[in-house]
Amino acid sequence: MFAQRFSATRRGARLARRLATHRLDLWHLPYGSPASDTVTLVVAELASNAALHGHVPGRDFELRLTYDRSAGLVRVEVSDTHPELPKPMGRPTADADSGRGLLLVEAVAARWGVDGRTGPGKTVWAECAVRTPDNPCPVQP
Repeated sequence: MFAQRFSATRRGARLARRLATHRLDLWHLPYGSPASDTVTLVVAELASNAALHGHVPGRDFELRLTYDRSAGLVRVEVSDTHPELPKPMGRPTADADSGRGLLLVEAVAARWGVDGRTGPGKTVWAECAVRTPDNPCPVQP
């Protein structure tokens, strides 16, 4: 497991993505592999949303990664202190500057959702199926 708090800023979101990619490499999900790219995309989108939409002045967001090698799953959790839940948005227009993050998460993750947390805010999570030499066919929930 990996857990770290980050400032709810663009810089914090970028650092979360970079440290997640490094942690995945330590877990033998190497840089540039499909597993690493998928999980890194999910971390980038959820951390960006936490910094942009979940920002509460003076409060951080937390990234938690859990790797279940036997199940072939990496669980990404991003917790922030903003009480508002993510809103499903329809398809953004072709020229829209935003509104694609959760659509991307939905497209690449096996499943995702939102849970409450102790204290204010929520945790947005996603589970990504990863293929490894130990588990060439991960379980799809």
